[in-house]
Amino acid sequence: MNRAFLAVLSLLPLAARVFAADSYQDWVRQEPRRAGDVRAFEAFLGREGVGDVLPVDELLRNATSWRACGLESPWSMPPRALWRHIVPTLKFVRDEIVPRIGPVAVESGWREPKLNACAHGAPFSAHAQFYALDLLPEHAAGRKSLTATLCKVQRERGRAYNLGRGFYGGVRFHVDTKAYRRWGSDNHSGTSPCTKAGA
Repeated sequence: MNRAFLAVLSLLPLAARVFAADSYQDWVRQEPRRAGDVRAFEAFLGREGVGDVLPVDELLRNATSWRACGLESPWSMPPRALWRHIVPTLKFVRDEIVPRIGPVAVESGWREPKLNACAHGAPFSAHAQFYALDLLPEHAAGRKSLTATLCKVQRERGRAYNLGRGFYGGVRFHVDTKAYRRWGSDNHSGTSPCTKAGA
């Protein structure tokens, strides 16, 4: 790796540095069909006006539990029939999340069936249908201020986007545009920090 890449990499939060860019490129090149699929996905996002919202390698990231669940790689390509699902979620991130909390990094995007089952996800979960992203702020953020901001966004814009939004430990949070709902770190709506805020 060159020094410029290492310098940039050092500025990213740890979660965004877990996988080096050249490992992703190796994964893309492993199968000729995969490289074509990635190019087609990039072109699709560009046509939909969301090609520059988040890096494609992050959108294709399965989940941090990929190794424990027996996958050979942290990346997977969703079926083309699901690609359209991520578009409104990316628009929400671009228009409502980033202006309020700054850049975000993707911890988990589409989860292929094997990983979704291993993670005890519902068969038709938002991740399994490529509506969902688990995100981390790239700039330092306290949990209290982050949840207050995101609860306000849900109150003001959530129904317009059909927003599903959950909070996990620390500052990791989930967004999808599959259905309007909210939940806390134990996956129950009653423990959402937004319940007390009236969202």
